[in-house]
Amino acid sequence: MSEARPPPPASRPGLDPAEAARRLAEHGPNLLPGSTPKSLAAIVGGVLTEPMFLMLLVAGGLYLALGDRAEAAFLLSFVFVVIGITLAQERKTQRALESLRELSAPRALVIRGGQEIRIPGREVVIGDLLVLHEGDRIAADAVLLDGHLDVNESLLTGEAVPVTKLPGNDAGQLFASTVVTKGVGVAEVHAVAESTAVGRIGQALTSTVEPISGLQQASRRLIRNLTIGGLLLATAYALLGWLWDGHGLLESVLAGIALTMAILPEEIPVILTVFLALGAWRISKHKVLTRRVPAVEALGAISVLAVDKTGTLTQNRMQVAELRLVDDSCHDENSTELPEPFHELVEFAMLATPLDPFDPMEKAIQQFGLHWLTDTEHVHAAWSPEFEYGLSPDILAMTRVFRGDARTRHLLATKGAPEAVIDLCHLPAAGATTILRQVEAMAERGLRVLGVARGEWQGASWPRSQHDFDFRFLGLVGFVDPPHPEVPAAIAECRTAGVRIIMMTGDHHATARAIARQVGLSERAEVITGAEMATLDDAALRERLRHVDLCARLKPEQKLRLVQLLREGGEVVAMTGDGVNDAPALKAADVGIAMGERGTDVAREAAALVLLDDSFASIVSAIRQGRRIYDNITKATRFVFAVHMPIIALALVPTLLHWPVLLMPVHIVLLELLIDPACSVVFEAEPAADDIMRRPPRAPSDSPFAAANLRYAVIQGLGFAGILLFGYSLLLGQGLDAAQGRSAVFITLVFGLFLLTLANRDLSRPALARTPAKNPWLPRMFGGVALMLAVVIGVPFFRSVMALALPGVIMLAAVAAMLGVATAWLEGLRRLGRRRHPPFVSDVRTR
Repeated sequence: MSEARPPPPASRPGLDPAEAARRLAEHGPNLLPGSTPKSLAAIVGGVLTEPMFLMLLVAGGLYLALGDRAEAAFLLSFVFVVIGITLAQERKTQRALESLRELSAPRALVIRGGQEIRIPGREVVIGDLLVLHEGDRIAADAVLLDGHLDVNESLLTGEAVPVTKLPGNDAGQLFASTVVTKGVGVAEVHAVAESTAVGRIGQALTSTVEPISGLQQASRRLIRNLTIGGLLLATAYALLGWLWDGHGLLESVLAGIALTMAILPEEIPVILTVFLALGAWRISKHKVLTRRVPAVEALGAISVLAVDKTGTLTQNRMQVAELRLVDDSCHDENSTELPEPFHELVEFAMLATPLDPFDPMEKAIQQFGLHWLTDTEHVHAAWSPEFEYGLSPDILAMTRVFRGDARTRHLLATKGAPEAVIDLCHLPAAGATTILRQVEAMAERGLRVLGVARGEWQGASWPRSQHDFDFRFLGLVGFVDPPHPEVPAAIAECRTAGVRIIMMTGDHHATARAIARQVGLSERAEVITGAEMATLDDAALRERLRHVDLCARLKPEQKLRLVQLLREGGEVVAMTGDGVNDAPALKAADVGIAMGERGTDVAREAAALVLLDDSFASIVSAIRQGRRIYDNITKATRFVFAVHMPIIALALVPTLLHWPVLLMPVHIVLLELLIDPACSVVFEAEPAADDIMRRPPRAPSDSPFAAANLRYAVIQGLGFAGILLFGYSLLLGQGLDAAQGRSAVFITLVFGLFLLTLANRDLSRPALARTPAKNPWLPRMFGGVALMLAVVIGVPFFRSVMALALPGVIMLAAVAAMLGVATAWLEGLRRLGRRRHPPFVSDVRTR
């Protein structure tokens, strides 16, 4: 089976760029059917079916029934204001998701005007020539013109075994979104977008529906329970006002609606939707693409980061650094010439390597050989193998068979793991031990080592296994792959953050240990190999993993096994990978992280996150952002429950005590217009805490809706409510009428929303203390609060509708006094919580 490679671009010029642009304009972009933004009608319908707004509509209708058209119009107008706010938030979220979708669009290498250029997959047109390599996801339906490919079509057929593709209309049909697992070729596009096979059956990435995250499920349960409880309480409250307090039926129903609106924390779904979507967008600014938004939730809980060495810790830019023969002769990268004894070793390393390889080590072999042997008889660019034995789980070596001088004489070129090549050469124990010592010494210096052998064979049929050949061991090739310069600092930050890093690599254990030492990955020198893992059951291996950070000579299925065992042990696992064979482990991890620059498309498809710059430091940035997002969701949730307590109390208590009504539906709706942006905008933009990467990872069972967080919020809010009710009673006792007392309490409550925002930003500092991290939305929120109060109090129409009065000296003094006492209350509670119950304050968590 001969190897095929694409012809040079000049022999197939491809489409003219101007013609390609014309076809793109005529047929449209190569985009598969995907999700479309919500229509205006859908958004409005969603708003009107929320329990909060159903109550709003009922209250407006009742005001009309009572003949109070001004209050009804004022109340119902808020429906349109809320719809406007929801539209703005929906558009912002949609833009964030669309920008992520654009980043995740596949790219294609095409020939246009005789030049190979890489373009976004959406710009591929009919007639384009695609240049396909191992690991590429095919951008459109096409026919193979040159080359030989193996393609994974499981997306279409469900069959995981790759399908061989040869040039021709029948044997060379290629389909969009399938993955090249082996080979190189050139194909001509004949269908794009919805005309492709995958487009017709709707299997595109953009059409998938994101699963509901754990936080979203927990919030829905909480809101459902609160809605049921709120409706029952409001019904009882309305009956109590009508039958016991002597109010009219409609007035009692309005009071019950006001209480229901006060109880429902409808901001929680807004918080989760906006925070996770915008969090993914913010993470993309750190060169990390979020392909599945719920992964943002898991980032803050990562406790183990399982990393591949090559391409993650190192630069994946292999260079041949050392050659070593059986007699221990050495050629290193500082040498100025390649002595003759090394020519055969390099020659057969090149013969054992494809001419246009995908693997970085194979590229390094070809570049090295062409550099040193170009003008010698040892370069055989025109040779094509008649047969190949690929890598297998049993033999970690590959053999390529070439026709020799006679018809039945063949030349064999083999390279692979030194142990495997030694085994194929059937070396005596003494010779094998000597070579393995050389391998150990090279690996201790951080080199990745391959063995090379040659053989000859005569026969009529190919043996079933490489073991049936006779080989002669030629020597060792050592490769250097230096670490990324930013890795040591990023690893140190992970260690400070309590994130354990485990290296999972297919390399030699000594190479793994050397790289780990260079980057400061672990102080433990012990390494477990794939061969050792195979002898251990799950319980023994799980116990061994508690004491080992370096795993070497792993097979793909062993990486998957390690990820599964770590997760079963209660760890939250992030896994990095770039190859086709990493996909199962990436998918099994809590957070799969694929390489964006050098990773294969199938790895990116299986992963939840994609590193656009292949930088390990970007992973640490993503973890930091994940922790910030979770912290801010916790803060916003605490604020929402704290702020609803005084609203509930001010709607409920006056009726029970036969006081004049304090809060009516119009007041509550106005307050909601402040609460929504406070929790969904102000807290979302809150910067990360100074110690965010000095804390241990949060437990997977932690939740913003945990009892400790909600209990603290409820106590905050009830204390503030008590201050407002006590102040109201004192004002009524001083002879102020209901409108004046209501105005003082309402002004205090509105400013109290801002005070509660400050108090819940950072529980380690007083509410009014200046914090090092600035939030640009805080001054805007304060300006909005002040402006709203000025309009409501200063404009006679609004003042009349809301039954308020112009503030006098006594009222302003009462407002200042209540705010002062509220500030003292919040600070006292904060200090008490920190001193007596540190875990009680979720921002100051210990594990």
